[in-house]
Amino acid sequence: MEKRLLNINETAEMLGVKPGTLYAWVCQRKIPFVKCGRLTKFDIQEINIWIIKNTVKESNAEAEVIKNIF
Repeated sequence: MEKRLLNINETAEMLGVKPGTLYAWVCQRKIPFVKCGRLTKFDIQEINIWIIKNTVKESNAEAEVIKNIF
């Protein structure tokens, strides 16, 4: 059976941030989370969707410069 929910430390490691940063994002409702009693958990699928939604795309001007370099 595949693990669906990650704890705070596992999610922080996955995102490359400190657990304190992740707790701050939870308090500010900047990241999706699940409460299991007193525990804060993170759904892997929701975190992956959050990453995609928060990915900053390059502008057309940046893409043109990169295209001309390569």
